Amino acid sequence: MGMMKKKKLKDDQFIGVQILQGLFFRRRRLLSHLLPLVSAVSGFLLFLFAVLSFISPPITNHHGRHHHLSLNSSVNIDIIEVQMNAKKENVFRVPVGGGIVDRELWTSNESKLFHGCSNAGDKFVAAELNTQSNRYLLIATSGGLNQQRTGITDAVVAAYILNATLVIPKLDQNSYWKDTSNFSEIFDVDWFMTFLSKDVKIIKQLPESVVKVITTRVPRKCTPKCYETRILPIFNKKHVQAVQLTKFDYRLSNRLNTELQKLRCRVNYHALKFTDPILEMGRKLVERMRLKSKHFVALHLRGADNEFSINGFESDMLAFSGCYYGGGEGEMKDFGVIRKRWKTLHMKNPDKERRQGRCPLTPEEVGLMLRALGFGNDVHIYVASGEIYGGEETLAPLRALFPNLHSKETIASKEELAALSSYSSRMAALDFIVCDESDVFSTNNNGNMARMLSGRRRYFGHKPTIRPNAKKLYKLFLNRDNMTWEEFALQVRKFQIGFMGEPNEVQLGRGEFHENPFPCICKNSEASAAENISSQSWGSVSDELFSEDDELYSSELDYVEDGI
Repeated sequence: MGMMKKKKLKDDQFIGVQILQGLFFRRRRLLSHLLPLVSAVSGFLLFLFAVLSFISPPITNHHGRHHHLSLNSSVNIDIIEVQMNAKKENVFRVPVGGGIVDRELWTSNESKLFHGCSNAGDKFVAAELNTQSNRYLLIATSGGLNQQRTGITDAVVAAYILNATLVIPKLDQNSYWKDTSNFSEIFDVDWFMTFLSKDVKIIKQLPESVVKVITTRVPRKCTPKCYETRILPIFNKKHVQAVQLTKFDYRLSNRLNTELQKLRCRVNYHALKFTDPILEMGRKLVERMRLKSKHFVALHLRGADNEFSINGFESDMLAFSGCYYGGGEGEMKDFGVIRKRWKTLHMKNPDKERRQGRCPLTPEEVGLMLRALGFGNDVHIYVASGEIYGGEETLAPLRALFPNLHSKETIASKEELAALSSYSSRMAALDFIVCDESDVFSTNNNGNMARMLSGRRRYFGHKPTIRPNAKKLYKLFLNRDNMTWEEFALQVRKFQIGFMGEPNEVQLGRGEFHENPFPCICKNSEASAAENISSQSWGSVSDELFSEDDELYSSELDYVEDGI
C-alpha cells in the first residue's frame, strides 16, 4: 500500500515536471518569435525620432535670438518640444495669395469724391500790395530732400507773413549726405518764381546794394505772431534790409489761417517741380514699372522715426532710432559707434521704443502686413531706399513673400543714372516720383518722405497710402507664432483702419499739416453741392485743426542740427 502511494507521487511529480518543461519551451518559442518584432518596432521609433529631431526648426523669437534645448533634457521633453514646433509651423502658414478682402486694393473707396483746392481766396492780399521794398528774407534749409522741401514751402509763407521779398532758398550742402546740389539743379527755379509771382515776390540773388544781413534762427513751429515779434523788429533796425534764417525746417506752425495754408499747398503741390532731367528719368522708371504690371506698389523703407533720413533702411537711420533689429552684439556695436557722432543723442530703450510704435517695421514685417491686407506674391513692388542695412540678407524675407522686387538700380542702367547717382537728393527725387505715381504707396515708418507723400497723394485724389499702425502691430508681430494666419490677417486689417489714406480718417485737431492738408481738400459737387471742406467747413476752425506735437517732432529734429 505504501509502495503504491510512493509510485503515484513520483508519477505526479514527473507529470508536473513535464508540464513545466512544456510551458518553458513553449514560452521560449513565443519569445523567439516576439523578439525580432520588438526589435524592429524599437528601431523604427528611434529612426523616426532622429528624423524629426533633424528636420524640426530651432525655436526662435521675432528678433532672431535662438534658444537651444538643454543637452540634459530627457527624451520625452525633446519629443514634446518637437511636436510643439511642428504644431506652430502648421498654425502660422503665410498664404501665397492675398485672399479675399472687403476693400479695393488699388483705389481709395471715396477718392472720386474729393479734389485738391488751393487757389487764393478773396481775403488773400497779392504780392504787389503785400511786399515792402528793401526787405529781403534769405533761407538756409536743413537736411535731405524732403526736409528741404518742407523748409522751402514754409519759407514762402514766412516771407509773406514778413511782407518781404524771398531770395531763392539755399539747400543744405554740408550735412551728413554731402550733396552739393543747389536749388536750380533739383527744382525748376523759373517755374517756381513764375507760378508764385502773384503770391510772393521772389528773386534769385540778393541785390548788391544790400550790405547788412542779420543771421538768426526762429523756434520750431513758430506762429505768425512769433515771426512778427521776433523777426520784424530786426528789419526795423537801422540799415538792416535782409534777414537770413538758418537751419530752416519745421520752423512754421501747423496752426495757420486758411489762406496761409492754401499758400503752402500752392508751393508744395504746384510750384515745386523737379528739373527736366530728373522728371524725364523718373517718368522712365514709372513707365518700366507699368510694363511689368498694370498695378504696382511703391515701398519706402526707412530706418528711423526722426527727421534726418533721405531714404533707406540704413544703418545710420537705425542707429538714430534707438531700435534693435536682431543683429546681436555686432549690430549693437555698430550702432553704438554711429550714435557717438551725435553728442546730444540720449540713450533709448529699444523695447520701449518698439512698444510705443517708434521703430520702423523690418522688411519682413512690412511684407507680412501687405500680405494680410490682400496683396499676393504676384504683386510687383518698387523698393525706394538707399543702402539696406544687412543687404540682401535683410531683404530675403520680403523677397520670399514678394519675388517681384525692383528698384531704380534694377530697372535702369548705370549709364542712365550716371548723371544723378553722385547726388543723394537727386536720386531721392527719382524715388519720390515713382512713389508718387504708384497705385499704392506703403511705408515702414512715418518719416519725412512718408508724410510728404501722404499729403501729396491726399491732395491729388486720395490714392491709397499705407502707413503702419506700428504701436498696435508690434504686439501682433511679437505673438504671431501663437495664432493662425487667418487670425493674424484679421487683426492687421482691423489695426490698419484709419492708416490707409482714406478721406476723413484723421480727427480734427490731430496730425501734421504736410501729411494732412485738410484746408486744401474739397468735396466734389456731385458728392455735396453745399459742403466745401476748405473754405467753409474747415475755414472757420482752421486755427484748431492741427496740434504741434512738439514732443514728438522737435526733440528728434535737433539731433541733425547738432550733427551738421
